[in-house]
Amino acid sequence: MAITLTEAPPGKDILVARRRRSAATGLGVVLALLAAFSVYAIIDGGPALYLQRVIDGTMNGVLYGMVALALVLVFKATGVINFSQGAMGMVGTFLAFTAAESWGLPLALAIVVAMLISAGAAAGIERVLIRPFDPGNHLAITIVTLALYLALNALAALIWGFDPRGFPTLFPHGPDDYFTLGGARLYYTSLGTALLVLVVVIVLQLVLSRTKLGLAFRCVATSVDSSRLLGVHIGRTVQSSWAIAAAVGTLAGCLAATTTYLDPTFMDKILVYSFAAATLGGLDSIAGALVGGVVVGLSIALLTGYIPALGGQFGLGCAFFVIVAVLQFKPAGLLGRRSQERV
Repeated sequence: MAITLTEAPPGKDILVARRRRSAATGLGVVLALLAAFSVYAIIDGGPALYLQRVIDGTMNGVLYGMVALALVLVFKATGVINFSQGAMGMVGTFLAFTAAESWGLPLALAIVVAMLISAGAAAGIERVLIRPFDPGNHLAITIVTLALYLALNALAALIWGFDPRGFPTLFPHGPDDYFTLGGARLYYTSLGTALLVLVVVIVLQLVLSRTKLGLAFRCVATSVDSSRLLGVHIGRTVQSSWAIAAAVGTLAGCLAATTTYLDPTFMDKILVYSFAAATLGGLDSIAGALVGGVVVGLSIALLTGYIPALGGQFGLGCAFFVIVAVLQFKPAGLLGRRSQERV
């Protein structure tokens, strides 16, 4: 009788080691390409222009990361992408504008009031439109968020119209309100926005990693049935995620509106970039949302700035290619974690 020897499949540790080597190799290639591109950019336009584009891309990326943060908050508690997040932030920004211009409130107080109103409205929306559905029926909930996006855009157009408005800023924004860094200009409003976003990210990271609310978010997103058995209040947890995300989205909208004009569609393009940022950084990572936003912002600023053939409107394409390249080596995102389910 002939005996056939078959090679045993590689063990788990060997597979993990292979994945790590593959990821390290891929990241090394990406970093090498970035270094080569940076050298080319500096030679082509000089260090001052390169640094200016890095600053501009980082500041835009911070705003994308802020909206991505709101997306991650809902996803961590529900496992659902909230397609109405940009529209909710847009309505909240209009509320802040109305509170400042019509009610005469100081801008900072107007933004806080708008964040509170947005949080309350989002909690009500979750109770009326989201909670009646089975938490495990992600498709139905996603469709509801798409319908909500359309409804909020129509509501904003009905109340405020489509005329673009200038939104005031919390920080000095005059022509001389900047300081020079290596020949590039860093405006106070950009620096203030970045620092404010960083504070929000740190606070939320601490809250969600060291409090019962954060633990409840992770439990519900992992298993609704197990969360019920553990005594987690599903409805209250999901409602909290919607409320916090709406408040964060409103703040992000108020910061983003200072860089453009305020109208019912101003958050649409930002939301697309924010989806890319959340996917790139990891849909379950608070810090990953900010990191993903910065990577997307830098990629768009540098690629469209130094490759004229791409054109200024190729930003979405740049974001897509960066996501594909990174997810080849980090499928869960830069800071995301792989999820494992027992079936």
